Amino acid sequence: MGASVLYMSMSLDGFIAGPNEGPGNGLGDGGERLHEWIFAGPPTGEGGVPGRPPGVNGTVMDEVMETGAVVAGRGTFEPAGGWGGDHHDGVPIFILSRSPEDEEARWPLVTYVSDVAEAMAAAREAAGKKDVLVHGAGTAQLALAAGVLDEVQIHLVPVLLGGGRPLFENLGPDHIELEPVRVLEGEGVTHLRYRVAS
Repeated sequence: MGASVLYMSMSLDGFIAGPNEGPGNGLGDGGERLHEWIFAGPPTGEGGVPGRPPGVNGTVMDEVMETGAVVAGRGTFEPAGGWGGDHHDGVPIFILSRSPEDEEARWPLVTYVSDVAEAMAAAREAAGKKDVLVHGAGTAQLALAAGVLDEVQIHLVPVLLGGGRPLFENLGPDHIELEPVRVLEGEGVTHLRYRVAS
């Protein structure tokens, strides 16, 4: 079985989106800077899907694209327009929500789940041997608190946004240890991979 992995581009001051994020401005003001490393490759011509970036960044993107399922919160899903109902070429998407919307008919890959442990279990089953990609600050915090997040991958971008959505804002007083797995220096980004200590 694969791992549940938080993949997140983040500024050096800890933000994953700039100020004023919302529908039509999913990454907030200036937040697109955090994803420039992803879009450094040639365009694919497939509806905004980035091409493979060169070098180390391409290797990391290959890993991300091998995802077998996605778990995210509505705070990530809705500002991104629900990714048009498809995030990673047809893998199941599980959205944490206390009030499921009637989107499942329109987007058959999307399932709304009210509990993070249930969402992660369903995503792991759907992903099989592949990893589960975890998206969003709130979802990451809930998954860490519930003990259902295996790894954290931070794509650290050398910029200070000065405000926006912080990644680890509401974790509470519990101490969470992370074991370093690897550090890769890419063009304009440092890729940090950690295992969540049990």
